[in-house]
Amino acid sequence: MKRNRAAHHLETLAQTCAGLIENPNPISPLRVRALWAAGEILDPAAEPELITVALVVDLPPAEVPWRGEPTGAQHWANLTRLSRNPFLPLWRSARAPVWNHHIVRPALIWSAETGIAEHTLAALAEGDIESVRAEAPSTVDYQARVAEELEISHAALSAASETYEARRWSPGKLEPYADTLFRAGKGYLELLAASQD
Repeated sequence: MKRNRAAHHLETLAQTCAGLIENPNPISPLRVRALWAAGEILDPAAEPELITVALVVDLPPAEVPWRGEPTGAQHWANLTRLSRNPFLPLWRSARAPVWNHHIVRPALIWSAETGIAEHTLAALAEGDIESVRAEAPSTVDYQARVAEELEISHAALSAASETYEARRWSPGKLEPYADTLFRAGKGYLELLAASQD
């Protein structure tokens, strides 16, 4: 997709996030507090098929493990049309850094405190991205962050495994539990690999 089209999608999502802060939807209790762009969209030469976004929610880190989805995430994605547009959402806790081994020097698009970052959207559309990206963490901070996330991810994988095993032969759909287990496993393996680099 063209860069200006990607910037348009990001601006629309930012406006939707802002609208939900001003007029919360009573059906969806999940509150996104910030929207960051990450991944390919931050490469000036790339024309990504999907726009990677970090969605920051005011939940403890343990409730938002790497690659996990907080309770209500799918409903929020449907409500905001996130699930119908070319986005790859990564959920993050507002009580921990947004960056990690995969979210490298993201660019803030919107926050509940500062509003829509128009200059960032303009920079993304023009491919002049370096000035709007977050600073890189130090090696010590990076290693500490990966270790923290690995611990959270391990706990999430253990919990998802236990829940899946408990529900395995029970009536009802197994898919939600299997999906949660898959995401927990994928997140844990990615962080384990990052911790060994």
